[in-house]
Amino acid sequence: MLPCWKSVSSGMAGQIRGLLAIIGDKSYSILVDLDACFIGVPLDVGTSNRSGTRLGPRQIRCESVLLRPYNSVTGAAPFNCLNVGDVGDVPCNIFNLPVACENIREYYVKVIANGCIPLTLGGDHTITYPILQAIKGFNVVTAEECWHKSLTPLMEEIRAKMGDRPVYLSFDIDAIDPGFCPGTEIVRGCRGLNLVGCDLVEVCPPYDFEGTTALTGANLLFEMLCTLPGVVTRK
Repeated sequence: MLPCWKSVSSGMAGQIRGLLAIIGDKSYSILVDLDACFIGVPLDVGTSNRSGTRLGPRQIRCESVLLRPYNSVTGAAPFNCLNVGDVGDVPCNIFNLPVACENIREYYVKVIANGCIPLTLGGDHTITYPILQAIKGFNVVTAEECWHKSLTPLMEEIRAKMGDRPVYLSFDIDAIDPGFCPGTEIVRGCRGLNLVGCDLVEVCPPYDFEGTTALTGANLLFEMLCTLPGVVTRK
C-alpha cells in the first residue's frame, strides 16, 4: 500500500529526517514544480514540557500509508487537479531556537515566492511563528466560545469575514479529544477560503504508542489538502 502523496528527496542534509515515503522516481523542485507540498519541520526545542514532537514528521509519513488519494466523504480529488509532492524536511538548527526560526522563515519565503502552498508536518507549535512571518497573517476565537456548539456556523462566519483574503490554518493535534475526532469539521469548513498554507503540529511519537495520533494527523493533513483552492470534487 502506497502513501497518498508523492514523496521526493529534496537533497537536503540535516540531523533528523523523515523521508520514509519515497515512492516516486520524479524529482520535484520546491521552487518551480509544485502547486502544494508537504514539508516536515522536525523541531521541538520550543516545547515547555515533554519533548519528542521533532519525530512527528517521520511518524506522520509512516502512518500515511493507510490513506487514500480520494476523499470519500467530500468527494475531493486533489491529485487530479494539483501537482503535490513531499519535499522532505526543513534543514534547521535543532539546538538554537532563534536560529531555527530564522532557518524556517527563510525556507518558507522561497516556497511561497513560487506559488507553492505548504502543508507542514510538525514539530512543536513554535514553528507556526516563523511560517507566518514568511506568509503573514490572524484572529482568535477561544475554545470556550465553541463548547456545546456545532462548528459549522463558526466556519460560515469565518468564510464571510475572510472573503478571498489569504488564510493560514494551524491545527494543534492537542485540540482533538482522544475519544473523538471533531477536527475534520473545522478543516472541511475551510473549503472556499483562500488557504495559503497549513500546518499540523504537536504529534509526539514517544507518547503515541500505537501510532493513533500520527495517523489522525496524517488524515487531517489530507483533509487540509482537499480544501485547498483549485481542488475539485467528483460529487
